[in-house]
Amino acid sequence: MNKELYMKEALKEADKAFKKGETPIGAIIVKDGNIIGRGHNLTETLNDSTAHAEIVAIREAARNLGGWRLIDCELYVTMEPCIMCSGAIVNSRIKKLIIGTKHIKNEYTENQHKFKTDYYERNNINVLFGVLKEECSNILQEFFRALRKR
Repeated sequence: MNKELYMKEALKEADKAFKKGETPIGAIIVKDGNIIGRGHNLTETLNDSTAHAEIVAIREAARNLGGWRLIDCELYVTMEPCIMCSGAIVNSRIKKLIIGTKHIKNEYTENQHKFKTDYYERNNINVLFGVLKEECSNILQEFFRALRKR
């Protein structure tokens, strides 16, 4: 499978979150061409501030591999991970991170973006931005547009 096909799988996860009223972010983890972890935001559903798409996918991948070290795994996520998820990505030993869209809307998030990209670089994580960027941005925009109308 190519990067776009994997990101489409992450978008399917984001759609699941959207349908649950969760911020529509989806993630998948791939090892040796197989999806070993899937996740979408469940913070509202589970009343758990750590139930971000990336964390949910990391937990599932670790269960499927039988250990917390996700060596030689790739994480596909529809939106740039937050600082908490960035720490989990580094700690789980993921070496490739593919991101649909950046989370930059003001100076504060721009500073966080720089911090995270430096953090990934220092930990030898290969990061690629912009895979299916429009689709990943659109689902978020649609969600927040609907939320503002309510």
